[in-house]
Amino acid sequence: MRRLLLLSGLAVILGFAGGGGAWVLLHLIKLMSEHRPGGVGLIVVAVGGAIVISLLALWAPVIRGHGIPEAMEAVLTRQSRISPRAALAKPLSAAIAIGTGAPFGAEGPIIVTGGSIGSLLGQFLPVSPSERKILLASGAAAGMAATFGTPLAAVVLVIELLLFEFSTRAFVPLVVASSIAAGMHSAFYGAGPLFKVPLHDYAGLAGFPAFVVLGLGAGLLAVVVARGLFTVEDWYRRLPIGEFWHPVIGAVGFAVIGLAVPRVLGVGYDVIGDLLTNRLAAGTVAVLVAAKLVAWWVALGSGTSGGTLAPILLISAGYGSLFGAGMHALFPSVSAGPFALVAMAATFGAATRASFAAMVFVFELTRDYQVLLPLMLATVVADLVAAALLPESIMTEKLSRRGLRVRKDFEVDALRSTSVREMMTAPVETLADTATVAHARRVLAAGRHGAYPVVDASGSCVGIVARGDLLRLDEHEDADSPVLDHASRDVVSVAPDDLAVTVVEVMLTEGVDHVPVVDGRRLVGICTRTDILQARQAQLDHERRQPGWRLRRVS
Repeated sequence: MRRLLLLSGLAVILGFAGGGGAWVLLHLIKLMSEHRPGGVGLIVVAVGGAIVISLLALWAPVIRGHGIPEAMEAVLTRQSRISPRAALAKPLSAAIAIGTGAPFGAEGPIIVTGGSIGSLLGQFLPVSPSERKILLASGAAAGMAATFGTPLAAVVLVIELLLFEFSTRAFVPLVVASSIAAGMHSAFYGAGPLFKVPLHDYAGLAGFPAFVVLGLGAGLLAVVVARGLFTVEDWYRRLPIGEFWHPVIGAVGFAVIGLAVPRVLGVGYDVIGDLLTNRLAAGTVAVLVAAKLVAWWVALGSGTSGGTLAPILLISAGYGSLFGAGMHALFPSVSAGPFALVAMAATFGAATRASFAAMVFVFELTRDYQVLLPLMLATVVADLVAAALLPESIMTEKLSRRGLRVRKDFEVDALRSTSVREMMTAPVETLADTATVAHARRVLAAGRHGAYPVVDASGSCVGIVARGDLLRLDEHEDADSPVLDHASRDVVSVAPDDLAVTVVEVMLTEGVDHVPVVDGRRLVGICTRTDILQARQAQLDHERRQPGWRLRRVS
């Protein structure tokens, strides 16, 4: 409880830090965007910004890309340690990129910035790597909650992408940090939803088939979005010029597209709002979606600093708007309103494999309760399509190329749900404390174990003797000596009600292969490495298909 209170107190600090960091980043982006030139000047400014970002990347390479895969890698391979440079370079590089017109959102950079602050706090204080991971995740959640005012989605997203655990000690600090950061968002920008949607009629089950079709299309769109980005990144890697100049090429690309379709530049929250309220003609939407997608591919694939969430939301909202317009044209009674909103959640969830977070996130962005059921349906349909066609998500593909496979399924740990009583070997083959070395040698030679507990007349474990203890003795001189004189007397034991994971901890800490199980002082069993494997085998058995009931013909 003391450690939980400590982590929760530190989460308060991270909540305020995440809120402040989001405010600074968003104002930097706004300041730079307001002074962004048009025409040829746009290309010049974009190229200049790309060069500055490449220089920053020489100092802090982690700023390349949207940053979440790097944060995941830090959690999985570096005990959640992120360099202090990332906390400074990531928001600065993102502000430069977006401020000069790059088609990104601020969510990825601020998540990485908040996570970096949490990691730095965890490196400064005496905490365990697991606790440092919780601080990193709390900072990341605070950054997202402060940017969008979506505390629930921030918690869920971090659990799905960064935390890799769901426990009380992690959940409480996450909620504390995101709640405070979301409160700061409300203080800075008001308490209303980020996007307002028009009123629409929801027809219940009658409308579900349309949203199933929408979900199928959103899943395919997620595959196109992700595979297109992977392909563009591969093209950049094959270029005969250094990585330093890749962002410059990307800057020229998105700037040229931006001259033709200015709405693709920058964050694009205003454009998303127009799509959700059906203010744009279908032809304009189609051009905007295609231009935004290509500009985002060219920019992010170059290795510059940017985000994924806002571009995917804009692209998918455009797809949903076109789908809704088509459905309304075919069936005038069908409202076109909710399709753009549902498509946002479905596509983002499928592309990132964070479907639950996508559902909560889009709901919190609009607070449209009526659309919740079709949103859930379309999102899981899209997730199934993407899972079948896309081996890696947009968040894990880069890690997979580096040889790091990310497992995202939450499941029961057999070692934390199996008691020692269920897995121990009992009754136990033992040696009496009066036995001689010669007798112990015969037992070890004839038996199937490498060590045996030594018990006294009352059945208490007073030592344990292993084959290695006797190999060091003279075969003749020590044959009649008591085996207890050569046994390990400092025996570490476990109780029957302990968990299997406790046995593993004892084995690893003490460097032993056999752990006696005692009830009070009486020996009741013993745990070996084989017993541990059998506990895991029981979990595997739950995944094997069983025949089930078979109908029999009545004769």
